Amino acid sequence: MSELKGLKARFEPWKGLKSKIDDLVTLYELSTEEEDESQASEIEATLNNLMECYEKQNLVELLSGEVDKNGCFFTIHAGAGGTEACDWAQMLYRMYLRWAERRGFSIEEVDRLEAEGGIKSATCKIEGDYAYGFLKGESGVHRLVRISPFDANARRHTSFASAYVFPVLDDSIEIDIRPEDLRVDTYRSGGAGGQHVNKTDSAVRFTHLPTGIVVACQSERSQTMNRSIAMSMLRARLYEYYKSEKERDNERFAQEKKDISFGSQIRSYVFQPYTMVKDMRTKAEVGNIQAVMDGDIDFFIEEYLRFAWREEGSM
Repeated sequence: MSELKGLKARFEPWKGLKSKIDDLVTLYELSTEEEDESQASEIEATLNNLMECYEKQNLVELLSGEVDKNGCFFTIHAGAGGTEACDWAQMLYRMYLRWAERRGFSIEEVDRLEAEGGIKSATCKIEGDYAYGFLKGESGVHRLVRISPFDANARRHTSFASAYVFPVLDDSIEIDIRPEDLRVDTYRSGGAGGQHVNKTDSAVRFTHLPTGIVVACQSERSQTMNRSIAMSMLRARLYEYYKSEKERDNERFAQEKKDISFGSQIRSYVFQPYTMVKDMRTKAEVGNIQAVMDGDIDFFIEEYLRFAWREEGSM
């Protein structure tokens, strides 16, 4: 039933769009036959509206991966550079949270490591239709160029932060995790939460020994809840890991992996001497950097989805 509901959700909008196009064609033919120009403005407005609907629906068709429709875990890590990098990581994290809020997605922070000037790392869970599909292309290194607010000599600095996106898995995706392959560490949570959080070992860290993958959660007061969220994160990370292993020899995947590795930037954000945000993969760029930092990144997301679709089709 869940699969049927998903198929209907993709089919019905196209059916409705086709019906509206047929009605518009009929109106146009009648106006032409009767040489009635009074309908011209209505026909033009309806056509523009249908074109906009088509573009939105066509974008969803690019999200056809097995888990594209799912929610996701989103992690930001500060790169080398101390306070500068931590401040940039916090700015980038805020940008994605603002984007999720604009779309009406639910956001739950599951882990945060504070640092001087910002954050060393942070992970949140974003729930909403196609959250993973939209954000999967955001994994990689993001580069900032600006006059440093932390430099007394007002020199220009370059900072880096990395983003990593992995899907929230439902029960239809089976991931086998053996108890003997896990190392479980508990510790006291930091930050807000009151005396209970600071006095009990409620935070949980899982280390998957065969792969070396580490996940942690400290957002809940209960260790049981933190264990549940951490296990969900681990399943998602292992799904991505095993998927990568299977496709390691695939040339298409190898190229994509190169694009999102920590050693290569996917996007540059320049504040000085000019303002520009440029995606290094699609070459898409905009000059309004303040709007981008406030979460207006749909342009880059959509351009990447079309770019990835073209690349896949050319293979």
